Amino acid sequence: MRLLNGCLAGNRIAQEELYDYFSSTMFGICLRYSADYHTAEDLLQEGFVKVFRNLHKYRGDGSFEGWIRRIFVNTAIENYRKVNNGVRIIELDCLYNQPIEANVLHELAAEDLMRLVQKLPHGYRMAFNLYCIEGYTHKEIAEKLSVSEGTSKSQLARSKTYLKKLVQERIENEEKSVERAGKFIPGFS
Repeated sequence: MRLLNGCLAGNRIAQEELYDYFSSTMFGICLRYSADYHTAEDLLQEGFVKVFRNLHKYRGDGSFEGWIRRIFVNTAIENYRKVNNGVRIIELDCLYNQPIEANVLHELAAEDLMRLVQKLPHGYRMAFNLYCIEGYTHKEIAEKLSVSEGTSKSQLARSKTYLKKLVQERIENEEKSVERAGKFIPGFS
């Protein structure tokens, strides 16, 4: 609370400490919602500007980190809306229930998975992050992104299918690399 009070009083050192304390976690959120590193950096800066401008609105209900996190997720959603203004999302209800093999995901480290999530098309990435990571319902996602629940569900299904493909390609490429390397190491087959 000392940090929060210092920031509210306009203390630059407290503001810097708050930024340093939360920036890596919030940057991870920005990366999940961004297609590239530079966009994530922009979201990080924009998010912290909003945090500092709205600190007086924090009422102490729930965790302070959760309050900040919500600001960053909403900043990413606003960016999504701005970037995709006028882009029509086509619903494919038949894709909802396509399963993704969980055991494939166990093969990857969290960092590798985050890189793959960044490769998702923007709409897929938003649905995946909001549903799977943030825990929003399809109804909430539909309201936040100004789309139908069906669109949210189909985007999530598509994201899982796309991720599964990316994961399988990654694993196959790694297996081929190991095979090629094994041919050059005596006694390794």
